[in-house]
Amino acid sequence: MNNHPSIIDNQLIRAVEKADSSQGLIDAVKDLAAAQIEDAIPILITVLGYNNPGAAVAAVDGLVLLGEMSVLPLLEKLDGYNYGARAWAIRALAGIGDPRGLDLLLDSAVNDFSFSVRRGAARGLGFIGWEKLSEAEVSDAQQRVFQTLLQVSQDPEWVVRYAAVVGLHGFAKAVEISNPKWLEDILTRFEEIVDTDTTLAVSARAQMAIADLR
Repeated sequence: MNNHPSIIDNQLIRAVEKADSSQGLIDAVKDLAAAQIEDAIPILITVLGYNNPGAAVAAVDGLVLLGEMSVLPLLEKLDGYNYGARAWAIRALAGIGDPRGLDLLLDSAVNDFSFSVRRGAARGLGFIGWEKLSEAEVSDAQQRVFQTLLQVSQDPEWVVRYAAVVGLHGFAKAVEISNPKWLEDILTRFEEIVDTDTTLAVSARAQMAIADLR
């Protein structure tokens, strides 16, 4: 990882700023993301707000590669008005899994009006790096994640329910040794989803999780 941008690194940043076509922007962002330059974080976050999904995917990949150093800039620059940018930022935070993003993921999974934001947050809640919290912090934080994912597994949008199943599956793997009671509760919820969810993809994903966890 490069924390001290060279002339070439600065050229990569300028290439994103000067891109004059959709594909040109995608290519420039991919090149910049691959370079893993800390100074690139602001421009990668800016790209999340462009109406270019390909460039946004590349920017998310770059931010996730940069890991923990991306977290505070993402939290500080979160766009409350551009739900597309917010959805991509949530996706980046979910991919990083840093507990500093936990409060935002919890709130977004339940309360955001955009189902794409709720979906990204729900999935991300299943893959938090719990080892980065103290033992005293973990119990309360995991309780909140557990309750939130159970709630979100009843979201009216099937893609959000699917993401909640993915999140619950990941969470169950994280707590199966430390909290077997939660594992049993999650398996019970998955069985309910298999029996009652009207969307085949959601019930099938729950069935897959049951088979893996048992």
